[in-house]
Amino acid sequence: MSNLGVPELLIIALVLVLLFGAKKLPEMARGVGRSLRIFKSETAKLREDDEDSHTVQAQAQAPAQPQPQPQPAQPQQIQAVPAPTLSAEEQARQLEEQAARLRASAASQADKRV
Repeated sequence: MSNLGVPELLIIALVLVLLFGAKKLPEMARGVGRSLRIFKSETAKLREDDEDSHTVQAQAQAPAQPQPQPQPAQPQQIQAVPAPTLSAEEQARQLEEQAARLRASAASQADKRV
């Protein structure tokens, strides 16, 4: 795959333009970018979850050490309650609904232009 040069890339770009048209390519690129962004954030969350579970396991295996007593020098501040996290299925369903709405609005805009 590392043997792709400029001529090969130009041929691939020409084929893509012929297959999809010049107007659809930016839309497709945006969609791929969004998908990659979502994928990156989800994999980062998975890595954080794995690191958290390893930290908890390491703390459970470590011998118990006496913890210093916290001193209430400052009044406690009210912390905002984080919103409940959605499951992967719920996130996928919401993304599909958003995509359907975007497709419908794009179709209605295309009908208005014609």
